[in-house]
Amino acid sequence: MSISKQYLKTKPLCKVTFTLPANSLDSIEQAALLGEFNDWDPVALPMKKSKSGDFTATLNLEKDKEYQFRYLVNGGTWLNDEAADSYQPSPVSYDHNSVIRV
Repeated sequence: MSISKQYLKTKPLCKVTFTLPANSLDSIEQAALLGEFNDWDPVALPMKKSKSGDFTATLNLEKDKEYQFRYLVNGGTWLNDEAADSYQPSPVSYDHNSVIRV
């Protein structure tokens, strides 16, 4: 898993690309990026599958903020990102959410 950040010079935004490698699970058929930036909507940000089998999603996030997020794989498996800046307890379960700071 990886996260790349590219700060925009002309706007107070950061272009963030989230990558879920093909080898994260045995067989990923679909993946979505859910978080505070899309109200945890499972259909708002489906990840695109590349030729290598990795799944990616890119979005612009407002600078000087932090956002909780997780990946939803195959409609039922939740994953955190090893490259997250930190982790926080989820307000709705016993799990932790990944956190990105931009």
